[in-house]
Amino acid sequence: MAQFFTIHPDNPQPRLIKQAAEIIRDGGVVAYPTDSCYALGCHLGDKDAMQRIRDIREVDERHHFTLVCRDLSELSTYARVNNQQYRLLKSNTPGSYTFILQATKDVPRRLQHPKRATIGLRVPDHPVALALLEELNEPLLSSTLFLPGDDEPLSDGEEIRDRLEKKIDLILDAGNCCIGMSTVIDLTGDEPVLVRAGKGSLTPFGLDN
Repeated sequence: MAQFFTIHPDNPQPRLIKQAAEIIRDGGVVAYPTDSCYALGCHLGDKDAMQRIRDIREVDERHHFTLVCRDLSELSTYARVNNQQYRLLKSNTPGSYTFILQATKDVPRRLQHPKRATIGLRVPDHPVALALLEELNEPLLSSTLFLPGDDEPLSDGEEIRDRLEKKIDLILDAGNCCIGMSTVIDLTGDEPVLVRAGKGSLTPFGLDN
């Protein structure tokens, strides 16, 4: 049965954040809020927890997981970026974007796209997510909380409890998130490419025409 923490959306309680980080380090799968919708997260080194997220979402090995980071300081460990890419990232993070980038050799193959050797990176603009990442002191391996058969991702903690109480270990309920997914931008080529339109504006990338 999942634990259920009611957490303040703007000033998350340090005690609850610390407990959440411990659950993640111990192999737990958590549902947590972002600036778009709720996401499922686990420790980036935990293969079993990663597979549990795949099973919940009913996706295969081709599913692109995201490394959710607290800021761009962690970027160089996981992705190769040039100056132009870095400027785009710096001016649009934190925010409702997931960026597809070339993975570095430090990224385990199981975290990369199997054919393209890419990784998705995101810096969310949500106090709870950022506090959790700060406590973990490393990125969180994440996937949008989009359940099979649904038309929209989940954005309400109580509904998450009703549907996933026996499948995950913790729900961080910070109230309703804004409905919608992050905008996914592929930055691996010469020009940005829109993969998925979501909450983030396309204007900074010249993709709104």
